[in-house]
Amino acid sequence: TSRYRKLSATSAQSLPESPLEYNRDRSIMLVLKNADMADLVSMGQVVSELEIAYAELGRDVAKNAPRARLYVPAASPDTHYFFNNIMGAVPGSGVMALRIDSSFIRYGELEGRRWKEYPGDFVGLVLLFDLATTELVAMLDDHYISTLRVGGTSGVGARYLAREDAATVGLFGSGAQARTQLEAMCAVRPVRLVRVFSPTQVHREQFAAEMSARLEIDVQAVADPTEAVRGLDIVVAATNAVDPLFPGDLLEPGQHVVAIVGGDASLERRELESAAVRQANVKVVNSRDQAVRDRQPMFRELVERGEMAWDDLAELAEVAAGSATGRQSADHITLHHNNTGMGIQFAAIARCCGVKPNVKAGARSCRASCL
Repeated sequence: TSRYRKLSATSAQSLPESPLEYNRDRSIMLVLKNADMADLVSMGQVVSELEIAYAELGRDVAKNAPRARLYVPAASPDTHYFFNNIMGAVPGSGVMALRIDSSFIRYGELEGRRWKEYPGDFVGLVLLFDLATTELVAMLDDHYISTLRVGGTSGVGARYLAREDAATVGLFGSGAQARTQLEAMCAVRPVRLVRVFSPTQVHREQFAAEMSARLEIDVQAVADPTEAVRGLDIVVAATNAVDPLFPGDLLEPGQHVVAIVGGDASLERRELESAAVRQANVKVVNSRDQAVRDRQPMFRELVERGEMAWDDLAELAEVAAGSATGRQSADHITLHHNNTGMGIQFAAIARCCGVKPNVKAGARSCRASCL
């Protein structure tokens, strides 16, 4: 049985009161690179920790601030300097997390589809502050845990929105985000078959071979995007696309649909057509406030037409806390727009990595006073 099939029993209650229990010298700050954190936690544990964080947010115990982004024109054509910050505190995890990114961002086109990329170096950091002492206790690279938190958040959504017997997945994308999205679906549902579409043949075939072996399930590469939708229980879009990936009217009763592209004022990006959103009986987002602030196009078009209101969107935290309903019928189409990064995600997962005792041997440390 794949280690992604079952959720870990670990919960916030079983974790130490301090985010770095073994670090008795409070003047020492832990520094973790991406390689230090690799394979420290299972996707099942990630989903469990994130579910606790979202439930706390839904009860107004955890706190989260909307993300803020800055774009400055760069010397290269179609390129901007990009700065991003996200923060959130989760009392159940004992930490406040601040995630910051500094990079260049560029938009392009491949086979008629627009996309974005981050050329050159990408600086991404997560700072962890102990809620009990206010101290900066850890600084982590954000690349590894960022894909984990996106996938894990989709896993939380699927626990409440996908049918319990959902066993087949259609997947758009073959990169790092697609990997963790698939791992998360396998962590919460008995997935046995996956059809993956990516515009580059070699990429989708390599992905299918890798994930078939890794998850011990049947992952098939398909050349037609409609094959990643028709007849499947869960449809996941995990791409860097700008435009919709498939005709929205392909969705079928009982399906659960996930999209991870949120978009902001810099460029209107969406993975799903309005027709797909229109069919959804239940529409859930990570943050309704962020959707409104960024006027995210996946919903804005329908709001402007008067076909829905922003308040029609439930938040994942509300669903996890029980103040909003998830799937109500086996025939319902459910939609989770994993529409923004949130500080509570990093607080939950960064602590999950940081408390592992075996990190100490390979991790770096420095005197907090040097910062």
